[in-house]
Amino acid sequence: MVEELVAAGATLVAAGAVYATAAARVVKQYERGVVFRLGKLRPEVRGPGLTLIVPGVDRLRKVNMQIVTMPVPGQEGITRDNVTVRVDAVVYFKVTSPAEAVVRVEDYRFAVSQMAQTSLRSIIGKSELDDLLADREKLNQGLELMIDSPAVEWGVTIDRVEIKDVSLPETMKRSMARQAEADRERRARVINADAELQASKKLAEAAKEMSEQPAALQLRLLQTVVAVAAEKNSTLVLPFPVELLRFLERAQQSLPAPPAPPAPETPAPETPASQAPASQAPASGPPAPEMKSGQD
Repeated sequence: MVEELVAAGATLVAAGAVYATAAARVVKQYERGVVFRLGKLRPEVRGPGLTLIVPGVDRLRKVNMQIVTMPVPGQEGITRDNVTVRVDAVVYFKVTSPAEAVVRVEDYRFAVSQMAQTSLRSIIGKSELDDLLADREKLNQGLELMIDSPAVEWGVTIDRVEIKDVSLPETMKRSMARQAEADRERRARVINADAELQASKKLAEAAKEMSEQPAALQLRLLQTVVAVAAEKNSTLVLPFPVELLRFLERAQQSLPAPPAPPAPETPAPETPASQAPASQAPASGPPAPEMKSGQD
């Protein structure tokens, strides 16, 4: 009798172990369990941890609640301004209602992928090339709304949509490069012209000041000579302003004339006595006889 009871207890324990093994399920922290009992959805959703189901009657399906990163294959399309482009994107979404994600759609991942591709083609056709290249944030928001509208009914929430790359034909790339180069050249010319205008105004002010102080022009000339001589050139070509010559001429005229130096005294030449005039005869000789008339 005791042996029969022990055998029956062992059988019950073994049956219980087999039942527990068949009924036990483990749901991970990032998962939720949806139970179908005889094909009918049970209202409660099993949380993470150990859970039990009825073997052979219940079927547990686990749904991942993590954010899924799904790349959208590149889609070719023609923009509103008739430019052929190829655009690829990435979609971030997560399941918010496990029961609806399992019941309402056969494969929610495949459904979201197809909806993202269709919406991306629609966005390409409605946008211009400049919007695809420069205003991606606005396009991302529009693409997110287009995908999120049907996905809400599937128990899926679109977290974010990003356009990764826009591929252009080579001819369009060259055209855009030429356009950018022309625009940069235009801006460079405008900046250069503005600089010339400002420099001309400053030079006019400097010329006005130099006209009042002519010596400043000479100082400026010397400064230019010093700046050019620092380069150690063998030949120096320096323009000589006419105003400097005029300044030097006026400065020369304004100076007082220096006094003339006295002329050196030269000795008078000696005259011989035989050639001396009568007036210069020596007074020591005898006086000349006077001539008398015959009346005497």
